[in-house]
Amino acid sequence: MTRFSCVALLGLGLLGAVQEKKLSPLVGPIEFLWPKGAPGANGQEERDKPNLSLYLAPTDKANGASVVVCPGGGYGGLAKSHEGHDVGVWLNSLGVSAFILTYRHSPYRQPVPMLDVQRAIRTVRSRAAEWKVDPARIGVLGFSAGGHLASTAATHFDDGKADAEDPVDRAGCRPDFAVLVYPVIAFGESFTHKGSQKNLLGDKNEDPELVKFYSSEKQVTEKTPPCFLFHTTADTGVPPENSIVFYQALRKAKVPAELHIYERGPHGVGLGNDKFPELKSWPERCAAWMGVRGLLKR
Repeated sequence: MTRFSCVALLGLGLLGAVQEKKLSPLVGPIEFLWPKGAPGANGQEERDKPNLSLYLAPTDKANGASVVVCPGGGYGGLAKSHEGHDVGVWLNSLGVSAFILTYRHSPYRQPVPMLDVQRAIRTVRSRAAEWKVDPARIGVLGFSAGGHLASTAATHFDDGKADAEDPVDRAGCRPDFAVLVYPVIAFGESFTHKGSQKNLLGDKNEDPELVKFYSSEKQVTEKTPPCFLFHTTADTGVPPENSIVFYQALRKAKVPAELHIYERGPHGVGLGNDKFPELKSWPERCAAWMGVRGLLKR
């Protein structure tokens, strides 16, 4: 074989690898939540177009469960790698389809992020047959401020409008379960993540009713779906009191819940890291919880 042939074959192999990566079943197309333009959009740039990145579970593993994933970022950005893509790949390994949500954030204020996550859940439910997911096993998972958004979805929802012209709006937006990872929960408290509150409500918005509305621990009812929570004692960015008060509210409302607070580890660890190897076990505990609840049945 000539040197040119070897180089050519190598080039074709690399091209094939790139094409295979692009066509990987783990990363599907992007679906805009409002193809004709999102309500309240400030323009037509990418940041004005909330969307879902589809990570559909491989056919040989798919069990029908699905999760809308909300990356964190203090309502000022999105950590779409370790709190987005990595999570989609992990969920796919469990046979769960993931929909990574790109939601609008600062300079957008409330209620825009809530409308985006509600629309995301409605979209997955309305297209369940197309995406081969169970409309009764659609969860929401969020990290940090994305955890606040996920908890908002778990406490503010409706059954949809049966007579809506848009078929997506006919679907309900209540998640069937929620996974909250070092979540921002409470506003107006000593342990509140002030940056998230400021970015969501505005610089000077201290309306007590609005603060209460977005303090998720004060919005829990018996209709709130089952929840799994993970936090660390050493988290100084978003102290674990956030998860604790939400868990207590779930207990009071008799909502099934599981809370894990690890001793070590900073804020923003995603699925875990090598410096604190014990944290890598929280996804396993979450998967076990999902299994106990029958969410992973094929």
